[in-house]
Amino acid sequence: MDLGLSGRVFIATGASRGLGFATARCLVDDGAKVVVSARDENRLATAVKELGGPGAAVGIAADLTDPATPGRLVSAAKENFGRLDGALVSVGGPARGTAATVTDQQWQEAFETVFLGTVRMARTVAGAMEHGGAIALVLSSSSRSPVPGLGLSNGLRPGLAGAAKDMADEFAAHNVRVVSLLPHRILTDRNRELFAATGDAAAARAQAEASIPLGRLGDPAEFGRVAAFVLSPAASYLTGLTIPIDGGALRVI
Repeated sequence: MDLGLSGRVFIATGASRGLGFATARCLVDDGAKVVVSARDENRLATAVKELGGPGAAVGIAADLTDPATPGRLVSAAKENFGRLDGALVSVGGPARGTAATVTDQQWQEAFETVFLGTVRMARTVAGAMEHGGAIALVLSSSSRSPVPGLGLSNGLRPGLAGAAKDMADEFAAHNVRVVSLLPHRILTDRNRELFAATGDAAAARAQAEASIPLGRLGDPAEFGRVAAFVLSPAASYLTGLTIPIDGGALRVI
């Protein structure tokens, strides 16, 4: 199926590796061009090279806690590729710890990055797309079911899912779609770190796999393909929903 991505332009944040990079890879492979951002300049440069260089991808070192970042990324898309058709908004996962034990400062930092940074990025992109487009927010399965030991995520991600639904309603009049993606156990560096933090990474991975009906962790490319579809014109009647990408792990309907 032709997703209709050829010649379209997208921003992907947190895209030097992991789910953001996997999505950028799928978008470029289907003919799109991307502006990718991340905080680590070296990793970002490597990502741009792997995506095909300046003809296909442009890298902007940036942090979503900076209010100027969304505008910089939008400008980069239009200056380099002449248009903007959507964005994947992904930020790094917040620190581990239960909701009752993390500090006020950790809550504040996580809010600035995970919540406000995401909302600011989404509304800026929505206002910059002259002919409509799509925004996909990378949230977490914690949006629907708390993940033990990730209190910050458990507290902030459900609120973001609600904010995304609210934005989807408001932006629909301008032909802008907003969809939340809920990855669970995808084999990214983040999940490797979470497994290692238990003290027995192999046992933690085995336990996670046993809880997934498909019996394995997801591959980042499996997430990227779903995200690319959601952002594409082929998904033109999808908005305001949350899509688990979890191998069947969530036990809610």
